[in-house]
Amino acid sequence: MINDTMVTLQGHVGGAVQLRQAGDSQVAHLRVACTPRRLKRATGEWVDGETQWYSVSAWRHLGEHCARSLSSGDPVILHGRLQTRTYVNKDGVEVTGLEVEALLIGHDLSRGVSSFRKRPPSPEQHTGEVSAA
Repeated sequence: MINDTMVTLQGHVGGAVQLRQAGDSQVAHLRVACTPRRLKRATGEWVDGETQWYSVSAWRHLGEHCARSLSSGDPVILHGRLQTRTYVNKDGVEVTGLEVEALLIGHDLSRGVSSFRKRPPSPEQHTGEVSAA
């Protein structure tokens, strides 16, 4: 991780979060759209720049939480490792895409409100009864 390229993105979820099993772990896949806004000083107007799309993966509990918490269009902030992937698309063209392995992800609270619920402990984490003091 010392030489990984880390990024923080602010954008919107671009579709349904897909959760699948990968070996012993679950992984969520989602697309995030980031559209920069710039102020045109001459006119004082804000204009949208070109939208950049990122494929995002979130593993294990983070992936499960993304699948349960995020919907298409939700504003999000995420932090993770930036990676490039090269693949051949359906037309036989080699394409290089940017992907982010999310380490942290959540709703962008500058754009709205959210509520939080802690994940209940798993049975193996529960070591005894909690007394009501």
